[in-house]
Amino acid sequence: LESGLAIQASNPDLKKMKKEITELQRNEQVAAYCTKANEQMQNGDVGGAYKTLELASRLDAGNPEIEKMMSKVKPKWEKMEKSRRAGLSGPELHKEKGDDLYKNAQFENAIGEYTKCLDGLKGAEKQSELALKALANRAACFKQISNFDGTIEDCTAVLEVEPENVKALIRRAQAFEGVERYRFALQDVKTVLAMPYHKVGKQNFDLCNGMQHRLSRTVAQLKSMSSS
Repeated sequence: LESGLAIQASNPDLKKMKKEITELQRNEQVAAYCTKANEQMQNGDVGGAYKTLELASRLDAGNPEIEKMMSKVKPKWEKMEKSRRAGLSGPELHKEKGDDLYKNAQFENAIGEYTKCLDGLKGAEKQSELALKALANRAACFKQISNFDGTIEDCTAVLEVEPENVKALIRRAQAFEGVERYRFALQDVKTVLAMPYHKVGKQNFDLCNGMQHRLSRTVAQLKSMSSS
């Protein structure tokens, strides 16, 4: 079908078939999510069931079966979540508030919550898993609002503790490129590409490979201009 569309992109019959197949695949995926959520509920995994139903509703918003299941799962999940959050420390709570704001694209407010989280940590806590997650997420927020210096600073703090943190290296490379520090960007990209493929993952590998070609050309052009 794909090869047929490649040859006859405007063929109405092929386009109709593709639409029908895509719809069928979507329905199958939604059904699989509903089955999985049902099994999770039976096993007492309320959080897992809630997340699975959220994925299903993204594929098919307004689906009556999903809404029926969600009406049973959501109140239980909200009760569990309220209880869990009540047991969090101040910094942990600020970090979770930051996560919620980030998901809703309120990046500047999220930065404020991550900063409160980090300010509330003392001594060895400043290199804890919580601190590293807050730094990594704040770096992502800084990148979203094009505050590349903030991204570089937070990613560097993460990399001082975890030198092979792939996300931090990629974000810092993108930020370095954003402030025209191309050699530093290229260095970070090469560090990622030198890691085992299974650790980097296809998406990150392809991204860094493309960045390496682009940055290498830019660095070569700048070198040529400075020597002429």
